[in-house]
Amino acid sequence: MAAINVDQDFMLRIESALDQIRPYLEADGGNVKVLEVTDEMVLKLELLGACGSCPMSTMTLKAGVEQSVLRAVPEIKAVEAINMTPTEL
Repeated sequence: MAAINVDQDFMLRIESALDQIRPYLEADGGNVKVLEVTDEMVLKLELLGACGSCPMSTMTLKAGVEQSVLRAVPEIKAVEAINMTPTEL
């Protein structure tokens, strides 16, 4: 799953979508960092700060971050965090 070659405009669209949600993440001491876009058009993110260990990070990722990105960049099929803390069952 190597990163595909995406142009600067594509990455700017992703960053712009993330910038829409970042103030909410930062308010709780967190943030996200783009790591790669896979061949399958999956955006891989690193959760930073409090987001990496927050028990609500799964909901934040799916309901906030992923929805913001999918609206702005419909080419993206999914958003995944590579360092999300597993939730206990």
